[in-house]
Amino acid sequence: MNTQSLGIGIIGAGRIGKVHAETLAFRTPEARIVAITDVNRHAAEALAARCRIPSIAADSGEVLGNPEVKAVLISSSTDTHAPLIEQAAAAGKHIFCEKPISHSLAAIDRALAAVDKAGVKLQIGFNRRFDSNFARVRQAVTSGEIGAPRLMHIISRDPAPPPPSYVRSSGGIFLDMTIHDLDMARFLIGDEVEEIYTAGAVMVDPAIGEAGDLDTALLVLRFRNGVIATIDNCRQASYGYDQRVEILGSLGKISTD
Repeated sequence: MNTQSLGIGIIGAGRIGKVHAETLAFRTPEARIVAITDVNRHAAEALAARCRIPSIAADSGEVLGNPEVKAVLISSSTDTHAPLIEQAAAAGKHIFCEKPISHSLAAIDRALAAVDKAGVKLQIGFNRRFDSNFARVRQAVTSGEIGAPRLMHIISRDPAPPPPSYVRSSGGIFLDMTIHDLDMARFLIGDEVEEIYTAGAVMVDPAIGEAGDLDTALLVLRFRNGVIATIDNCRQASYGYDQRVEILGSLGKISTD
């Protein structure tokens, strides 16, 4: 065992929990998964076996009470994020939490206040900020390489839609999927959005509409500095995962592949 590794507890063994667990177990030698829990114990057991996690906890309280756990990874359902952040902060654990923190601004404020009070670190899972392609685009903007930004177009399409059961608790396409693109838009332009318009439809799966959501949307954003941006979202692209961005500036343009 690497004595310098950071002990991690995982709360949530679903779709994204599996991704994070495998990343920690097989590609992050500085981390050591100490324990995992999920409301579906079979899911936790399967992931523990896959990633050689030594302890399957009965609940999140057991994970947070484990002295070997120095940081927690929260990948449970959205409605549990804010309470778990508060509990983890109170337990003195550093926190990585999947987005969004909550559907409620008041709940988000309480969670952030708990983190500040405890003095622990909190990171939300906006992974695209760390993608080398998007980082290069950001560099082209901040360095002035393309001049003053004028237009930005973001394309964000998933290979397959989530099941309606997931949609019902996720907050819908804008809080679950577009949230990444809104974060990326602010990150790349380096300014805040002051106006937003959207048109949406159910074009992929009628069951998503029956669950009260959309699966296809186009957004138009206007930033305070005058930049106009579009975000193109669809829950299904038959050719696979599609993430692209293009920014037109006064001296040129830059885009990802």
